[in-house]
Amino acid sequence: MNAQYIWEVKAKNTPLLKKKCNQCSSDRFQCSDKFRLNAQKKNIDIWLIYRCVKCSNTYNMTVFSRIRTESISKEIFRKFSENHAETAWQYAFSQEIRRKNNVEADWESVEYEILYPNFPVEDLMNREDEFISFQIQSSFDFNMRVSTVMRICLGLSSSKLNLLLASGKVYFNEKPLQKKYKFKNGDIVDINRQELINIYLIGKEDFFSTQ
Repeated sequence: MNAQYIWEVKAKNTPLLKKKCNQCSSDRFQCSDKFRLNAQKKNIDIWLIYRCVKCSNTYNMTVFSRIRTESISKEIFRKFSENHAETAWQYAFSQEIRRKNNVEADWESVEYEILYPNFPVEDLMNREDEFISFQIQSSFDFNMRVSTVMRICLGLSSSKLNLLLASGKVYFNEKPLQKKYKFKNGDIVDINRQELINIYLIGKEDFFSTQ
């Protein structure tokens, strides 16, 4: 049985929207974490409010349009009414909502941190598992490559990461990992333990041979 560990990717902010402001020269809008609701008889419109990063101009991104009020649960409606921050973030990161509104996210604007265990090469040498497994956990889709998470969490240079991927001994959800793949919550990365050791030892052979 392979040992499994967690790589947890946590957002520090929501992505900016790439959108030109009609009141200034800015082309970015920031989520305000607030909703706007407008009820008309038995229908309701709900928007997520964005503000220009340079001026006070607003842009309302449609969450629901002319939806029947009974179609929304009381709990969700309460969250909209109370500007529940986590709910706002869920829609700010939603690819479907952006697609429906024909707007694009600026993924480079998202700051993040990754919580991960350290793996000294000596510890890997003392294990007997054929593969080391990692589950990527994230509350939101970052449009981030799996290889980026691997490089950070494993402490690899770009050249060593490329060698590891070229070995064909890294699997993503049981398929050979390609550098272009992007992760979603719950995805699994399996890395051949011996191959990872070999990558770590590149340039360090003399040191370990004297131990």
